[in-house]
Amino acid sequence: MYLHDWKNKEDLIGDFGLKEDDLEGAEILLASRTYGDYEGEAFVLFERNGKLYEVNGRDDSLTMLDKQWDPEEVTIEVLAHRLQKGMLGKSTLISRRWGENIFASELIKILIKKIRD
Repeated sequence: MYLHDWKNKEDLIGDFGLKEDDLEGAEILLASRTYGDYEGEAFVLFERNGKLYEVNGRDDSLTMLDKQWDPEEVTIEVLAHRLQKGMLGKSTLISRRWGENIFASELIKILIKKIRD
């Protein structure tokens, strides 16, 4: 599922400056990229070899997302906790409404499906 400024895998690859090999064996579950007023946020959740990984990025008019591709292994429980108690899936940028839903609803649906599978 590609949201907001990303419409496909090529958009994600281009913004992070990746090679196609960097995503070999990865199934992108959620990829969100928002950019406006000279600042942006990115979140990617993917599965590879039965494990979940996330990538978080932030950029502004001076820094870009390239060199921020740093997948970290994550569990459903950790993501659920951050959705409930933290700001995961909600805007943290000053230029938007603080706490505005960006992808929290979509991520919840993905996690429920993963639990049921």
